[in-house]
Amino acid sequence: MKIEESNIVETNDYRVIIYPASRPFETKEAKAITEKLFDFLASWAAHGKPLSSSFKIEKNQFIIICVDEEKEMASGCSIDALGKIMREIDEEYQLGLFDRMKASFIENGEVKTLKLIDFKSKIRSGEISKDIQVFDFSKNTYLEFLGNFLLPFERSWAASVK
Repeated sequence: MKIEESNIVETNDYRVIIYPASRPFETKEAKAITEKLFDFLASWAAHGKPLSSSFKIEKNQFIIICVDEEKEMASGCSIDALGKIMREIDEEYQLGLFDRMKASFIENGEVKTLKLIDFKSKIRSGEISKDIQVFDFSKNTYLEFLGNFLLPFERSWAASVK
């Protein structure tokens, strides 16, 4: 079962933190993760002040956290608290959320994730066509995320693989 993707309609340029899983979420996992994040974000605060935040599960594999820092800046302690809950989720479901040495892409309409070294090798050898779309986990703002999270190969970071 595919998890419905939310549509955040606000136009503020929120801070974005992307947690890419190494595999799609199972239905029960997605439900539990959603509940944990709803509970966490409902009480997430910086120096006692509530943070205006939301999240979405994108493509049933990526957790996107948004924080409106125009209202209240996320502090080091609040980011640490987010990291703690995300590590708990990662450990419980073995998702690889903190493994940044991977590449995710869409090939034939399907999200695929490989170790970065394997992805690069398969691009070089032609095993992976350049007719793919590549995810970029480095986006820091919601507007960057909206416009550049998923790009055609030739416009993505992967185009520089030689």
